[in-house]
Amino acid sequence: MASENIFSGLKVVDLASFIAGPSAAVILSDFGAEVIKVEPPAGDLWRTAHHIPPQPQAKDAYPWHLANRNKRGITLDLKAPSAQMVVERLIKWADVLIVNTPHPARRRLKLEYDDVAQWNPRLIYADLTGFGEKGPDANLPGFDITAYWARSGLLSMTRDAGAPPTWPVAGSGDNATAVGLYSAIVTALYRRERTGKGSYVTTSLLAEGVWSASVFIQAALCEANFFGLHDRKHPANAALNVYRASDDTWFVLIVTPDKLAAVAKAIGRPDLLTDPRFSDPARLMQNMPQLTAILDELFGSQPMTHWYEVFNGVHVTFGAVRGPREAVNDPQLRANDIVVPLEGAGGKLTSTISSPIQVHGIAKVPARRAPALGEHNEEVLAELGFDARAIEGLQASGAVPKAKESPVAAVG
Repeated sequence: MASENIFSGLKVVDLASFIAGPSAAVILSDFGAEVIKVEPPAGDLWRTAHHIPPQPQAKDAYPWHLANRNKRGITLDLKAPSAQMVVERLIKWADVLIVNTPHPARRRLKLEYDDVAQWNPRLIYADLTGFGEKGPDANLPGFDITAYWARSGLLSMTRDAGAPPTWPVAGSGDNATAVGLYSAIVTALYRRERTGKGSYVTTSLLAEGVWSASVFIQAALCEANFFGLHDRKHPANAALNVYRASDDTWFVLIVTPDKLAAVAKAIGRPDLLTDPRFSDPARLMQNMPQLTAILDELFGSQPMTHWYEVFNGVHVTFGAVRGPREAVNDPQLRANDIVVPLEGAGGKLTSTISSPIQVHGIAKVPARRAPALGEHNEEVLAELGFDARAIEGLQASGAVPKAKESPVAAVG
């Protein structure tokens, strides 16, 4: 029930665009927060992401609903003089404001923390940037591919030797960053619970990318010796590598030192442990390609179902490499409420991905479709205290355009 949700009664204004900021708001909404999505009159560009390669093409605006479910939506032209009245009332209404507008534009629009905190000193102002608030590139625009992946070092390390950097999955860095921003917001809410004071919290795509790459970045900080890039036939460690079963299923195998003997026995090759090419650490490093070739031939002799039983039998860590169409049919996803029903989106969009946080004993809010463009303009303005005449004035000025879409209209 709504009264039992952790953030029931919490009010959030999502003034961010694309994925990371809006997805942090989604996590809050999953646990009962009331979220108002604020978009420019033309709409958030993420509404049309399902038409932009290399995203998979679809009639259904699946990226939009994923990042904006459970929200009400209004349009607001922040450049219109009368828009400031709406912003002020939104800030006074809100517990949390999420914003990722570049700081130069934020200053022009009077949306910096010092501009809005005067209206609500209990406000949690959640700021998301590409590269952080300070430094020579503080004002550089950033997407997760540039800031989270490329600048952090991740993109240079997730490739084979000799291969150029490749394009990662869209939104992967953004969604990781969303969890970080959500954590910052919750930390500030805890502080407010104790002190009554609001906070200015922030993270960046770069900070989250470096955190994700932190094992290797920390190694660089202490001038460790790197193995360098390698490929799967010439790995740094054949026990931590990717192999292919006879049914063409690739799988990741991770055999820690304490499991070596059990795995060697289970795969029928205990002799590998005493083979002079591999039993001496120095020679093992020299002969890693030979060991890989032996394992390639062995693993290629049986299907993945066989190796699933073998690896499971010795409790070794492994994972079959699945494509998106295979992943959605994984029984683990529905058994653990990773994939959940989605209400009202229409078309083929009947389910969605839940946020990755579960609290035992607390049921998340059922996922419902994202708002159509400007769908809740008049409803939200009325709740903020604008009467019919004032709403007409805001519409006439262009600050809050009249909604052009019906509630069930397509969003892309």
